Amino acid sequence: MTLNQGSAVKSMDFHPVQQILLLVGTSMGDVMLWELGSRERIALRNFKVWDLGVCSIALQASLTNDYTASVNRVMWSPDGTLVGVAYTKHIVHLYSYHGGDGLRNRLEIEAHVGSVNDLAFSYPNKQLCVVTCGEDRVIKVWDAVTGTKQYTFEGHEAPVYSVCPHHKENIQFIFSTATDGKIKAWLYDNMGSRVDYDAPGHSSTTMAYSADGTRLFSCGTNKEGESFLVEWNESEGAVRRTYHGLPRRAHTGVVQFDTTKNRWLAAGDENLIKFWDMDRERLLVTTEVEGSLPASPCIRFNKEGILLAVSTNDNGVKILANPDGIRQLKTVENRTFDASRVVSAAIVKAPAVGTFGSAVVTIGTSIGDRAPPVAAMVAMNSDSRSVDIKPRIADDSVDKSRIWKLTEINEPSQCCSLRLPDSLPPVRVSRLIYTNSGLAILALASNAVHKLWKWQRNDRNLTGKATASVVPQLWQPPSGILMTNDVSETNPDDAVPCFALSKNDSYVMSASGGKISLFNMMTFKTMTTFMPPPPAATFLAFHPQDNNIIAIGMEDSSIQIYNVRVDEVKTKLKGHQKRITGLAFSHTLNVLVSSGADSQLCLWSTDGWEKQASKFLQIPSGRAAAPLVDTRVQFHLDQIHLLVVHETQIAIYDVPKLDCLKQWVPREASGPITHATYSCDSQSIYVSFEDGSVGVLTASTLRLRCRINPTAYLPPKPSMRVHPLVVAAHPSEPNQFALGLADGGVHIIEPLESEGKWGTSPPTENGAGPSTTSGTVGSDQPQR
Repeated sequence: MTLNQGSAVKSMDFHPVQQILLLVGTSMGDVMLWELGSRERIALRNFKVWDLGVCSIALQASLTNDYTASVNRVMWSPDGTLVGVAYTKHIVHLYSYHGGDGLRNRLEIEAHVGSVNDLAFSYPNKQLCVVTCGEDRVIKVWDAVTGTKQYTFEGHEAPVYSVCPHHKENIQFIFSTATDGKIKAWLYDNMGSRVDYDAPGHSSTTMAYSADGTRLFSCGTNKEGESFLVEWNESEGAVRRTYHGLPRRAHTGVVQFDTTKNRWLAAGDENLIKFWDMDRERLLVTTEVEGSLPASPCIRFNKEGILLAVSTNDNGVKILANPDGIRQLKTVENRTFDASRVVSAAIVKAPAVGTFGSAVVTIGTSIGDRAPPVAAMVAMNSDSRSVDIKPRIADDSVDKSRIWKLTEINEPSQCCSLRLPDSLPPVRVSRLIYTNSGLAILALASNAVHKLWKWQRNDRNLTGKATASVVPQLWQPPSGILMTNDVSETNPDDAVPCFALSKNDSYVMSASGGKISLFNMMTFKTMTTFMPPPPAATFLAFHPQDNNIIAIGMEDSSIQIYNVRVDEVKTKLKGHQKRITGLAFSHTLNVLVSSGADSQLCLWSTDGWEKQASKFLQIPSGRAAAPLVDTRVQFHLDQIHLLVVHETQIAIYDVPKLDCLKQWVPREASGPITHATYSCDSQSIYVSFEDGSVGVLTASTLRLRCRINPTAYLPPKPSMRVHPLVVAAHPSEPNQFALGLADGGVHIIEPLESEGKWGTSPPTENGAGPSTTSGTVGSDQPQR
């Protein structure tokens, strides 16, 4: 059956649930919905601006000269209730679809200047959004309900060709490709791109995952007519496999491709549909579809992989089907179509590619030079966290504020705590971190050995994330090897252990007084070692925009900016008098803040690495700091305010001026501060003390609201004096933290489920806390 509309197909997408519904967008701006069983067009929308009066002058002028626009992309939302359409003139339309024969106007967004080249749906923080890109070299994220712009990503130097949102565990990100062959990755944080790759052959490229999300592929064509279909090694950010069968030819459009059933790849090239087995580079089989295809046809599988839509050179779309697809079409073709009925997804075996038969249905329209990208690429080096954060519950009632008192946790029954199982020798924990996914905890002991605990998904732990209610496994690869740092000939007690984790949890960079090692987190194998002492590394930090660049704090008080890929020190920063104990990047301000054992902070520009400011900490009166004291620094989520941790105080500094805004001094009875960190939402600060206690401060006021005493999580009579040396915050649970202890133990601590949080914030008078009262920092009053 042919329904010729006289304009070429630019994009197609099958409904994710009712898989015999096909959405088609054409070069004349038409959006059509076809029901393949009855071979009927059940909806049609022509290009029309809904509210011209609110459009920009540029768009109005463009429409005055030529009131037409081509469709660049059509796409269903994941649940099939929305349709997104990107046009070649500024505009994105969202239609709602709830069965029947109607597409109803939902939202009109003037998204870009010029052509909107692509769109896709995503769920950052469980909120449905639309991601768009355009000729103006910009990517934007819009609320799919209100149309409000959420994020703008700038950095491409050419028009953005495609966007592909994706997620790995709890890390949400977007990949974008440009017409100059550049691939970039973005997190939902307005902090710039985390990855900058070159597509094979510098081609205009689209990317797609296998259906189960475990394998990544891309396909594109460059200006010389060379096409590339490849599989990527995600952890390495490199091409793993290049598929054969796409010869160089005259430029007749970008080769389009799709994947199905976690097994097959298909691409439209040389007036053919070509198929590959994902595990083999050699071309498997081709079909010419009765000689009706253009040079670069548009193709699209339905979700089950039993139907394949193909554009033809006579303004048509043909539907290829394997036997399961033919049966599905025959089942419905003689029935009256009810679009509100959800077609159940049948479970079928992966079909042999050769069983895709000849055309069953032909629907009018034809492919143009460009069809949309399909999926996304994951970044090995994305350098930040996309955090799914539970909201804090505030209780500001007047009655409770009058009777407020510090929450004291003294008994094991007052909180949830878990000491992680450990079959390795107990050695004090020097460094501790959650993986970015929240599925594991990594510790570095003072004997240079790393320990990794992983949680499993099960009925008691549906997310598989770290929790005190389920015991994890001390994980090792099948080889049984340990991740062990190089140890110098100096006394191990003099070494300063340090490590940093790549943002996709694939690699850890680590040192324990000897050479710096790079480990593969899956195999525990040492990938490389570099920078033998002296001087030894004492702190490590990845550059937020390029994880090939590392800031390395050294024992001799210098900071080396090192490029791992070319094995070269780019520059050396000097400003401290004693060893470096902390490093923190702010991408928003383009600065690096360093802290040293000299209790000094230094501010460096990451553009030219010039020193911009320095300040010594204000040591509280009556307190004496040791000659070598670790000073830690950590940026707030706003990337402007800086948490400074010293054994005598917790302080908040404003960057770039390095002005101390607030300072909190603990009561002397608690002993020195051993470590502190922001919670994942930057609303709380967890502070550990030498007496074994942990304080929870409200970050905005530096006021203590909860104290967890060691009797709540340690055995009644420990065999030795035990206290936490390091505290780590869960990446997506604001009220969970972990402690690394002097006896080698690692504890996870959470509030009771009935409480849900650590105490309540104390009241303030006229918006400000009272002045400091000497003698009780448990009384939570900050110095200003």
